[in-house]
Amino acid sequence: MPVAERQESGKPVRRTARGEATRARIVQAAVDLMRVRGVAATTLDDVRAASGTSKSQLYHHFTDKDCLVQEVIAHQARDVLEREEQQLRQLNSIRGLERWRDAILQRSAIHDGAYGCQLGSLASELSDHNELARTALAQHFETWLGLIAAGLERMRSSGKLRPDAEPERLATGLMGALEGGYLLAQTQHDTRPMRISLDMAIDYIRSFHV
Repeated sequence: MPVAERQESGKPVRRTARGEATRARIVQAAVDLMRVRGVAATTLDDVRAASGTSKSQLYHHFTDKDCLVQEVIAHQARDVLEREEQQLRQLNSIRGLERWRDAILQRSAIHDGAYGCQLGSLASELSDHNELARTALAQHFETWLGLIAAGLERMRSSGKLRPDAEPERLATGLMGALEGGYLLAQTQHDTRPMRISLDMAIDYIRSFHV
């Protein structure tokens, strides 16, 4: 069955199942290459070769590299936020925060801390010279922060955190510890610095525990 989407002009475009599969293959190749090499070092020719597509197929789906980068951001955001939503949607305890921490550390340890955060790495590379990318990434981080803050609010509402705890402020501090931890783990290829930074942030949240 054809799949409908909208071009920048606003006119709907129809894609067949085969076209959808080709597009998905291009995006996945771009995600994999940009994750390892970085955005700047990944060319459209690299993506074309890795995805096994022709130049005409590639340009049929993506008019230029910026369009493909936007789709990579969207793909990575879906991957991160769907996973985080599953982890955080029922967060209501310090133990829940510790389980969330452990899951993040386990994923990062697969590559000994290499490659950093899926969204953070893109933000570091793109935010200062690609305003469209920066805006999209800022929105995704805001959603991520909101998931954490909502869990902390549930803890406060249920009496597990003191009334003076500020969920949004605590969530921002925890996110800062997470992203800083990703960076240290990436540079050292060791997740121990990430564990320390997350433990300290969770310990601060624990200081509001009732």
